[in-house]
Amino acid sequence: MKQHRLAAAVALVSLVLAGCDSQTSVELKTPAQKASYGIGLNMGKSLAQEGMDDLDSKAVAQGIEDAVGKKEQKLKDDELVEAFAALQKRAEERLAKMSEESAAAGKKFLEDNAKKAGVTTTASGLQYEVIKKADGPQPKPTDVVTVHYTGTLTNGTVFDSSVERGSPIDLPVSGVIPGWVEGLQLMHVGEKYKLYIPSDLAYGAQSPSPAIPANSVLVFDLELLAIKDPAKQDAAK
Repeated sequence: MKQHRLAAAVALVSLVLAGCDSQTSVELKTPAQKASYGIGLNMGKSLAQEGMDDLDSKAVAQGIEDAVGKKEQKLKDDELVEAFAALQKRAEERLAKMSEESAAAGKKFLEDNAKKAGVTTTASGLQYEVIKKADGPQPKPTDVVTVHYTGTLTNGTVFDSSVERGSPIDLPVSGVIPGWVEGLQLMHVGEKYKLYIPSDLAYGAQSPSPAIPANSVLVFDLELLAIKDPAKQDAAK
C-alpha cells in the first residue's frame, strides 16, 4: 500500500516537472499554472516529510514522458517494485533516526528546563510556569473553556497560534492533548501559564503535521480567559 502511495505521489510531482529543464522555464501566470505549482509544492513537502527528498527530477520527468508518449518502459515492473521498496525502507530508516534524535533532544530539554527557577514539574512529567496569577475559578474536566495560546517547538518555531489569528478559541477541557487537559485544570480564569509538554503527553511518536515532528516536546503560552456557562451552551444548541 505504501508503495502505491509513493508511486501516486511521484506521478503527481512529475506532472509539474515534465518538460521542464529548470525552474527558470516555468511560468506561473495562469490559474492552471499556479495550481500546478501548488500541487508540486505540496507533494514535494509531503515527500520530504516522509524522507523522500532525494528523488531525481529528470528521471521522474522521463517516466511521465514515456507514459504519456506510450513508449516502452525503460524498467520492468518488478524492478520498479524493488526500487520503491528500497526507497521506502530508506525513508523509514531516516525518519526513525530523526524520531530518535527528536526524543533524545526533548528529554535533554526537559531535564535542563526543570532546573530553571519558577518551573514546576508534575507527577506526569508536565512542566509549567505561572506567568500571571489570578483568583478566578478552575475548570473541571467536563467544562468548555475559552483560551488564547501560542504553540512552539523547543527551538521557538511557532506551529499554531490563536494570538496570531486574533481570535481566542473555545474547547472542551477533556478534548485536547493530555498535557493541556492537566494544565488547564491547574489554572484559574485570568491566569497565564507557560506549559512544557513532553511528547508522551502530546502526540508521541506520531507526527500530526509537518510542522510538528514525531516525539516533539511542545511549548505553549496559554491564557485561560473564561469557563463557558453550561446553561448558555445548552440554550445555544
